[in-house]
Amino acid sequence: MAMWFITITLTLLFSSLTAAENSDFFEYVSPNSLGLKKEKLLHLHFFLHDVTSGSKPTAVQIAEAQTTNTSSTFFGFLAIADDPLTVGPDPGSKVVGKGQGLYGFSDQNEVALVMLFNLVFTEGKFNGSTLSLLGRNLIFENERELTIVGGSGVFKLARGFADLKKYSLDNKTGNAIVEYNIYVFHY
Repeated sequence: MAMWFITITLTLLFSSLTAAENSDFFEYVSPNSLGLKKEKLLHLHFFLHDVTSGSKPTAVQIAEAQTTNTSSTFFGFLAIADDPLTVGPDPGSKVVGKGQGLYGFSDQNEVALVMLFNLVFTEGKFNGSTLSLLGRNLIFENERELTIVGGSGVFKLARGFADLKKYSLDNKTGNAIVEYNIYVFHY
């Protein structure tokens, strides 16, 4: 009788494991089934204009901590942005998209932002496509790097990095122009 009990118990155990592996909520698919062909590496170059002053700012404060105004690093300041992306550093140069997202001063010891940004492209073959950026941005450093964590449209399954270089920064107004060199793998 003990052998019969063990056999049934093992049969039920293995059948429940098999049922768990044959779940209805996932399946592996080929990239080709989504129309994804060969992965490519693309280089994008443009300038982001972050305007925090004047009558038409592109970035505005949405929150601050009680201690932000006494912090030497602006810790706790949070802003939302809708910054133009242009082919050249001149604000009047051709607009190719927008940098939309949040940034906040997130370090109590040095001036550093945490950035959650979408680059929304409005020109050419990339029109309607986005790249999503995430990372730490030491804004007073001349060069820094953010991670590309995804994308949409042409940039489905994107991954890569963005090299940022300070082009100009007005310490009085906070207005900045940042040069972006993006290297992104996508299908």
